[in-house]
Amino acid sequence: MKPLQQQGIDKYILNVYTFVKIFTMKSLSLKLDEKVFEETEEVTQELKIARNRYINDALELYNKFNQRLLIEKQIKKEIEEGRLSSLEVMRDWEDTDYAFDAKFNP
Repeated sequence: MKPLQQQGIDKYILNVYTFVKIFTMKSLSLKLDEKVFEETEEVTQELKIARNRYINDALELYNKFNQRLLIEKQIKKEIEEGRLSSLEVMRDWEDTDYAFDAKFNP
């Protein structure tokens, strides 16, 4: 007897895998300025989201912002180092050119 053949999309369901990203949470004691706390409460109530989720999202956004600032700072530093290096190479070429002219075009 032949095994039953699955029809349509059912034959593909067995090949579908579900991946779930599991986040672990860390406990944190946090002291906020009263004004910041009150504003946070107002916003979270208006948006109907948990204060914890709101603070997590805010910190994630702030971290990305600061990481970009750090990358920008690093890029500016590397650009300056590259500029200085280019100037050194240019001066070496000029010195070589002057030495060549002095030797062959007195």
